[in-house]
Amino acid sequence: MNKTTIVTWTGQILLAAFFGYAGWTKLTQTPEAMAAMGWNWTLEVPTWLITMIGSAESLGAIGLILPVALGILPWLTTVAAAGLALLQCAAIAFHVSRQEFSVLWLNVIVVAIIALVLAVRLRTRGPLFRRPA
Repeated sequence: MNKTTIVTWTGQILLAAFFGYAGWTKLTQTPEAMAAMGWNWTLEVPTWLITMIGSAESLGAIGLILPVALGILPWLTTVAAAGLALLQCAAIAFHVSRQEFSVLWLNVIVVAIIALVLAVRLRTRGPLFRRPA
């Protein structure tokens, strides 16, 4: 196993743990419980939005690992990473709109790890959808 593979898998595992935890929390906790954890925004948005974000994060966490690990539709791992990148861009915009600049450091780190995973996956897999030769 080369260094790039180790770094990529480490990034994917870290991202899967991060998004798995965040998604599970959003799907299982009340907005009040999440606000007590410091996620005050959960009291100010509709619960369907929290559920949708939690579902996307949970599915993304699964998608970062299983397809490529099982060798079944491994391009889905790249799609999952791209989807989570979009989700993080929306989170950054949301936090900026609320002037919550102190939390952006975490979003920036997560985006950087996603960018690394995407760069490697796109380079090693080539185009996401390629026609058979």
